[in-house]
Amino acid sequence: MRDEPHPAWVIDPETPSVARMYDYYLGGKDNFAADRRAADQVVAAMPNVLEFTRANRRLLSRAVTMLAERGVRQFLDIGSGLPTQENTHEVAQRAASDAQVIYVDNDPIVLVHARALLADNPLTTVVQADLLEPQGILDHPEVKARIDFDQPVAVLLLAILHFIPDEARPAEIVSTLRAPLVPGSHLVISHGHRGRVTQEIETQVRSAYGRTGARDIIPRGPEEVMAFFDGTELVGSGLVQVADWRPDGDPFEPDMSRPGFLGGVGRVV
Repeated sequence: MRDEPHPAWVIDPETPSVARMYDYYLGGKDNFAADRRAADQVVAAMPNVLEFTRANRRLLSRAVTMLAERGVRQFLDIGSGLPTQENTHEVAQRAASDAQVIYVDNDPIVLVHARALLADNPLTTVVQADLLEPQGILDHPEVKARIDFDQPVAVLLLAILHFIPDEARPAEIVSTLRAPLVPGSHLVISHGHRGRVTQEIETQVRSAYGRTGARDIIPRGPEEVMAFFDGTELVGSGLVQVADWRPDGDPFEPDMSRPGFLGGVGRVV
């Protein structure tokens, strides 16, 4: 008998997931053998992936703490991935107990884990939506009920835009999400860039992600990443390697020869 395709809501353990691969990089246990095989292919090609994914988590912690301390009380974390240590709501609510946090993801396993984790937290929720349809995120009933766009909002897009192909117009996606943000709101973005790796290494990494539901990972240069911050003013260290970003750091020219994640925080003006 011919195998029937899985419904969209069924978790397929044989297809690597970018969220579960990321969990594996961070040392988590919410991943399957297929995720580990794909992730190990990336690690073999680019060993410092473990370093910069963990540095990306520290960027989240530094940026969210800074924003909460400066009065931001609404956080929209899009493409949030599997819950791990130092989640956005933990960081934000440690600095400001009244901070409202909404996680947005389209991965079924992320939704299951996050909803279980957040069951007893009235100021935090998770919604299912797709970054490819940004207006759908803004119009989601839970987002509209919990987020007051007349007040500052922090939108987090950490290690997610590099899964959006050029033909899907990622800059327009970010622009749509930025449009309703009032001055004092912020964009927190990190994005993969290739540095000066060989074509062979890039091919290995992209082929590993080619087996995931995302189908590819698209590294972009600093000029392309900087374009996502149009309409904002960079704060802290500017656009730098995620390990180097500090809220009170002075802007500087980072070493762009290293592959990894570029990150920054832009204030809507």
